[in-house]
Amino acid sequence: MAAFELYSKNAHVWLPDAAEVWKSAELLKDYTPGDLTLSLQLEDGTVVEHNVDPNTKNLPPLRNPNILVGENDLTTLSYLHEPAVLHNLKVRFIDSKLIYTYCGIVLVAINPYESLPIYEADIINAYSGQNMGDMDPHIFAVAEEAYKQMSRDQRNQSIIVSGESGAGKTVSAKYAMRYFATVSSSSEETSIEERVLASNPIMEAFGNAKTTRNDNSSRFGKYIEIGFNKDLCIVGANMRTYLLEKSRVVFQAHGERNYHIFYQLCASSHLSEFKAFKLGCADDFCSTNQGQSPVIDGVDDAKEMCNTRRAFSLLGIGESDQVEIYQILSAILHLSNVDVKDQSSDRCSILPDNAHLMVFCELMGVPCEEMAHWLCHRKLQTITETFVKSVSKENAVHGRDALAKHIYARLFGWIVNSINNALASTMKQHSFIGVLDIYGFETFDVNSFEQFCINYANEKLQQQFNLHVFKLEQEEYMKEEIPWTLIDFCDNKPCINLIEAKLGILDLLDEECRMPKGSDDTWAQKLYNTHLKQDAYFDKPRLSNEAFIIHHFADKVEYQCVGFLEKNKDTVNEEQINVLKKSKFDLLLKLFEDEEKLKAQTSKTSSNTGRPGKSQKEHKKTVGLQFRQSLHLLMDTLNATSPHYVRCIKPNDRKAPFTLDPMRAVQQLRACGVLETIRISAAGFPSRWTYQEFFGRYRVLMKQKDVLPDRKQTCRNLLEKLIKKYQFGKNKIFFRAGQVAYLEKLRSDRLRSACVAIQKTIRCWLARKKYLRMRQSAIVIQKHVRAQQARSYVKFLRQTKAAIVIQRNLRMWSKRRHFLQQRSAAITVQRVWRGCLARKHYFKLLYEQKAVVIQRMVRGWLARQRFRRAMEAVVLLQSCVRRMRAKKELKKLKVEARTVEHFKNLNIGMENKIMQLQHKINEQLKENRELTERLSVLEKTHTTEREKQCREIENLRSSEQEARAKAETVPSLLEQLSFLQEELENIRREKDHQEEQTKIYKEQTQQVVKMNFFYSEIKTNLENTKQLEKDLTEERSRYQSLLSEHLQLEERHKDLKEEMNITVISNQSSHQRTDSNYSSISSEFSQILSSTEDEDSAIQAEDEVETKVDLPILLKLQKRVKELEGENQSLWKKLGKKEEAQQEKAKEVEIQTTFGRTELDVEKLKRQELESENKKLKQNLNELRKSLTSENSDLAPPAAGSLPYNILLEQLSSSNEELELRKEEVLLLRSHMVRQEALKHRVRSYISTNIHTLNEDGELWLAYEGLKETNRLLETQMQEQECLHSEKYRKLTEEMNKLRSEKEHQQKLLATSLLLPEDARIDASLKHEITRLTTENLERMEQQQKQDKTIRKLKKQLKLYMKKVEDLEGNPVTISSSETSMPVRPVHIARKEKEFQGMLEFKEDDTGHLLKNLVVDLKPRGVAVSFTPGLPAFIIFMCLRYADSVNDDRRLSTLLNSTISSIKGVIKVPRNDFEVVSFWLANTCRLMHCLKQYSGDEVFMVHNTAKQNEQCLANFELTEYHQLFGDLAIQIYRQIIKSMENILLPLIIPCMLEHEAEQGVLGSKPTGLRKRSPSCPDEALTVEVLLQRLSFFHTTMSQHGMDSDIIKQVVKQQFYIISAVTLNNLLLRKDMCSWGKGLQIRYNVWQLDEWLSERELSGCGAKETLEPLIQAAQLLQIKKNTEADAKAICSMCSSLTTAQIVKILTLYTPVIEFEERVSNTFIITIKNLLKDRAESSNLMMDAKKIFSVTFPFTPSSVALETIQIPASLNLGFLIRV
Repeated sequence: MAAFELYSKNAHVWLPDAAEVWKSAELLKDYTPGDLTLSLQLEDGTVVEHNVDPNTKNLPPLRNPNILVGENDLTTLSYLHEPAVLHNLKVRFIDSKLIYTYCGIVLVAINPYESLPIYEADIINAYSGQNMGDMDPHIFAVAEEAYKQMSRDQRNQSIIVSGESGAGKTVSAKYAMRYFATVSSSSEETSIEERVLASNPIMEAFGNAKTTRNDNSSRFGKYIEIGFNKDLCIVGANMRTYLLEKSRVVFQAHGERNYHIFYQLCASSHLSEFKAFKLGCADDFCSTNQGQSPVIDGVDDAKEMCNTRRAFSLLGIGESDQVEIYQILSAILHLSNVDVKDQSSDRCSILPDNAHLMVFCELMGVPCEEMAHWLCHRKLQTITETFVKSVSKENAVHGRDALAKHIYARLFGWIVNSINNALASTMKQHSFIGVLDIYGFETFDVNSFEQFCINYANEKLQQQFNLHVFKLEQEEYMKEEIPWTLIDFCDNKPCINLIEAKLGILDLLDEECRMPKGSDDTWAQKLYNTHLKQDAYFDKPRLSNEAFIIHHFADKVEYQCVGFLEKNKDTVNEEQINVLKKSKFDLLLKLFEDEEKLKAQTSKTSSNTGRPGKSQKEHKKTVGLQFRQSLHLLMDTLNATSPHYVRCIKPNDRKAPFTLDPMRAVQQLRACGVLETIRISAAGFPSRWTYQEFFGRYRVLMKQKDVLPDRKQTCRNLLEKLIKKYQFGKNKIFFRAGQVAYLEKLRSDRLRSACVAIQKTIRCWLARKKYLRMRQSAIVIQKHVRAQQARSYVKFLRQTKAAIVIQRNLRMWSKRRHFLQQRSAAITVQRVWRGCLARKHYFKLLYEQKAVVIQRMVRGWLARQRFRRAMEAVVLLQSCVRRMRAKKELKKLKVEARTVEHFKNLNIGMENKIMQLQHKINEQLKENRELTERLSVLEKTHTTEREKQCREIENLRSSEQEARAKAETVPSLLEQLSFLQEELENIRREKDHQEEQTKIYKEQTQQVVKMNFFYSEIKTNLENTKQLEKDLTEERSRYQSLLSEHLQLEERHKDLKEEMNITVISNQSSHQRTDSNYSSISSEFSQILSSTEDEDSAIQAEDEVETKVDLPILLKLQKRVKELEGENQSLWKKLGKKEEAQQEKAKEVEIQTTFGRTELDVEKLKRQELESENKKLKQNLNELRKSLTSENSDLAPPAAGSLPYNILLEQLSSSNEELELRKEEVLLLRSHMVRQEALKHRVRSYISTNIHTLNEDGELWLAYEGLKETNRLLETQMQEQECLHSEKYRKLTEEMNKLRSEKEHQQKLLATSLLLPEDARIDASLKHEITRLTTENLERMEQQQKQDKTIRKLKKQLKLYMKKVEDLEGNPVTISSSETSMPVRPVHIARKEKEFQGMLEFKEDDTGHLLKNLVVDLKPRGVAVSFTPGLPAFIIFMCLRYADSVNDDRRLSTLLNSTISSIKGVIKVPRNDFEVVSFWLANTCRLMHCLKQYSGDEVFMVHNTAKQNEQCLANFELTEYHQLFGDLAIQIYRQIIKSMENILLPLIIPCMLEHEAEQGVLGSKPTGLRKRSPSCPDEALTVEVLLQRLSFFHTTMSQHGMDSDIIKQVVKQQFYIISAVTLNNLLLRKDMCSWGKGLQIRYNVWQLDEWLSERELSGCGAKETLEPLIQAAQLLQIKKNTEADAKAICSMCSSLTTAQIVKILTLYTPVIEFEERVSNTFIITIKNLLKDRAESSNLMMDAKKIFSVTFPFTPSSVALETIQIPASLNLGFLIRV
């Protein structure tokens, strides 16, 4: 195929353009060799003619097909040239918002000038462990490739980040270091990763500044070596810097700033620690106000200062050192403001009172006069003598600035050394990854010494880059064994020789610096004489003798010679340095220690050479020499590593986000070597396909007979027919540039012709189908028209006959109607007249009856009024008389009240009075209630009757008037009346029918309302339950995550403890070592099981170690333990005090035993009396309560405020006063009696001891003490009684208030119900009754539950007591039987089979042996297949039952704690053994369920058999162990999820995304140099492999007897992992976002759904976890053009976030020509529609998320007594009981 054949009609080419660099155009006709012009049409429709050079015949470059535009790798483009590269980058950057693109081995990064959410931790996790070509281009992919090559090849790596200022080099290097810090873990106590990252803000503060091109431009180069150990953990780091821009300290161009640290210091000058520095704002100092731009938009310098100080602290630089650093910086600021006065042309001076100089000297600790002197003078030294010479003002200012630059450079170097010391590690470094952040190629209007050094460094880096690219190309061709020729590439070795070779530019510059009178002009002349016209890379400007031009690899640059010598020398006045060295400022002296060492070495070498007269200046290295040496060292380091390249591009100079300036982009692409990479690739074979990929893509170009079993031979046969420029390798096919585009054209033509054939066939089929359908329709229409005509004729005949019949019947009906109307009219007139007469007679009788009723009511009322007045007068008279008598009786009673008998009689009378009064009150209340009810009923009936009568009277009057009016028109209306009566009857019938329907409708509506009400209640209940479930799951997940963290910390602590033990053992005996990890673990396990004392000591040791670790959970636990210990000690102290007090009281009690007997007798009497009184009061109160609450009683209680009520209250109050008096008298009498008894007893004791004389004082004291004791006892008893009475009174008042409120509530309900209609009243009463019954039922249920709990507790206590009684009774029996046993004759007895109780007897010493055989040494596979599921759990529980039966709490707790420790140890050793973890999860859950099932709690005993209920635990409550085993089950569940995740992760992406079931039309696209390496090259991974793995998991869990609910939760977690990992990978792979891939994903998801259905797991929630993946696949397949499509997408993708939807649409890539890309307008529409959606802003799904797990109780039907222990378990020491 010739090249000109590609220039056919409709082909696209690129034309050069002044503004856009390249423009796209389309050929209007075919090109033939010999044509001098090309007819082209631009994209805007303009037709142009492009001239073809007849000599070179170079045609414009061809444009790649649209299918290849926007690729991840520029080397996949078929046409590799500058316009193709620029267009591809533009499409990715502007349209797809992708800033990273591969160009072979180079990562091109374009600065977006906008923060993007692509650097979070989940993105790092997604790129971790992936191959570089598997994911979209990213800086993390480059970092992962370097990390992986370091671990795989055991070779050091380096990442070279370059680009011009503002391109994003620093940010890229920072993210690369963040990636390394995240994927690796530190091996030291303080995290080295944090310290490595903390160095970034410090270096940015001291080495970055704002320039016209970048707000955070790095003004130095740095190379950071991040060191790793053998475990690939970061152990340290080291930093090297290159060429700090010192001139910026004293000069900044307009719009630029000094280094950030100066502005941060000025912004923080208000702080107390900075007050002594006497700072102000940045505009006050010459070194910070020259650029007139002190503020950066969006940057807070004070806040950045806090970050810098925090970073210093994190790196171990103390506050004192930081203050010293800021002190030196403040001194530099003040030094820049020192004003030099001009005295003459060669003399100057500084005023002695210069404030800034004084502050500078004060901060530096140097004398002010001496510093001022040497700022204006310099020392000249000859061989014989020394002169001091004054300098001009200009030289003095230069000297001042040189001193400031020198101090800052020394401070910068000291900070770098301090950072390196902080990042250094004592551990051995195995390998390192270097990150080089260095300035890119620079060219300005005025280029000086700095730009020369920068471009020199870029020349060296470009040379190394070209050699590396060429080497890789050569290795690839040799690996594939294809013939190749040497590729010619641009070698910049001559340019580098021009700079660094002998007599080169740097050599001549150093030589000129050594000359006494060397200048920039003489050096320029030497350059012209040496290199002009002799070196093609050197040139001279036409109009200047002080500049030179160098032709660099990127561009030619003109350098101004002015200032080269001064900057290369970097001279500082030695006397000024000597003055500074006299300072007492420690940090300042440290800065010049290196100079002292250098002087010492210089003096030593000079003494050895015998030339003491040489000055140090001759031995000082120039800046150019230092930079050249450091650059050579850097190149040696890079050549010893495997380099990775990142080229940063600045898209525009306006810092506009996602805006690309083509001219600036092309300049940088040429400067950074990307186009050179493209040129080298294009010179060879840039397009490379594996045989399988080529076959899958171009299968459509082959015929069926051409397809052979050998794919390689099939591809050979096809390519021999189509193209010629290709080579066959071992595994790949290599194509020259343009060949893939031609193959794509052939493939597109073949697909287009196939589409045309398919369309032709389908259109023919559709047309014929339409014709047949029209023909059939015509036949059907004819049939129906003819049938309609026949039906119309028959209808006409029927209508004629029907009309005759209708006429006959109508005439008969009209005659009959006339007769009936006349008859009806006569009857109506008679009826009306008779009704009128009857009503008149009725009204007369009614009037007379009403009058009689009124008279009766009035007379009765008058009689009652008279009776009431008489009754009140009589009562008043009686009350007065009774009051008088009562007063007299009161006086008598007060006299008689001194006797106890009277008090008793009075109480009896009071009780009778209370009963009588209560009876009277009840009668009056009942009478009042009956009267009020009668009166209310009579009033209501009277009002209703009166209203009815009034309405009837009005109706009668109106009807009478109407009847009179209508009677006149009776004859004329008789006929109408009869007719209307018939209509009325019809209407009535219709009305009755409608009423029935309305009744039915009302009933239905009522039912619907009730249903709606119930539905709303159910809905609210469901919402509440859902919210509660949600809160519960959140709380459970939070608890489980905390538990997992705690368990991880425990495991980490144990590991550290083991390591410490191992190190201690190794230190003690270095010649001994452990055989394996298992032996150490088993020994530790045996030590744990040996005794509980060892466990306590281990726990204490763990607490001691955990205190060293700064972890909040461990600190909280330790604090809680300390609090508990303190509380325990305080309780012991209180107990000791109480024991002492009790001993003292016991002594007193021994002394007062004589009084105890009498006190006991008195207490018995008092208690009996009080009990009798309480019984009586209780009876009275019960009767009162019954009378108040009983609604059917004869007597009702009086209303509050009525006369009987007040009388009753007065009587009760008087009786209470009398009771109080009687109580006081009784107390006095009792105290007297007790005193007498005590005295009698004391006298008897004295008589018995032969005491003849009595001491009167002693007797009084004894009596007094006895009286006090009795009083104290009586007071306590009275207080107790008062408390009881007050409590009872409070309860009674609460009950009365409750009854009163219920009564009021019922009255209100009755009043409201009377106003309602009858149906509503019934409904309301029913609702009220239902609510009352439900509340009563709930109360009864609560009471029943409480009673059940108490009964259960009592039963357990009773069992315990019975067991103890049996033991006590059984011991003597056994002893007696053993004593009386005698030898008897053996008798053969038929033995019954023993009935087992489901227990296993074991000794306490056998616990360790039991768990070793049953837990540690058990093989899960054999037990799961051959034995009962959960057998170890049943065996352990049967042992627990035995320990419970013998009431041995020590044995029980030891077994349980050892079981938990053993299971933890087993699951810890085989971390990724799924079978082991699954087996012990099933057994742990079964043991936990057994503890619940046999706990005796009725909640868990519902499904038990009678035998199982008998086997419940009797002596111990093990509820706390339920939680412990639940926590252990959660730990094992998380372990099983992690083991499954480790197994599934390598399978998910190849099975769900990469595998294609059908290849051909939707084949894969070319992937360039970075081919995706298959995850498992030996076998093709399909969805079937993933399903087999899932089936293995499910079968294993089922065989182990795991609960079905737990299996469902595990499956749900599995499917979530599959969905999250697949979707995250899809979001980061542009090549996977296509229509065909969406179809493949949906097919794979369907297979997963089928797998769920086959195993009846559809309801476990696993399908819902796949919803985001399903919606993503649907999004890839749905139409994406119109606004309606956008709305459909928004409604469909409910499980995807806005960021995910936009990302998928942005990444959508057509695989074939018939698909279209998603336009930016459509994506903006999607964003606008979704902007109000409340959701998370995260792009990635959390693949590490673990759902909270629950363990529902599932009882076992296995009978414990039937379980047999297999002999293979070696548990012969267990005895079945």
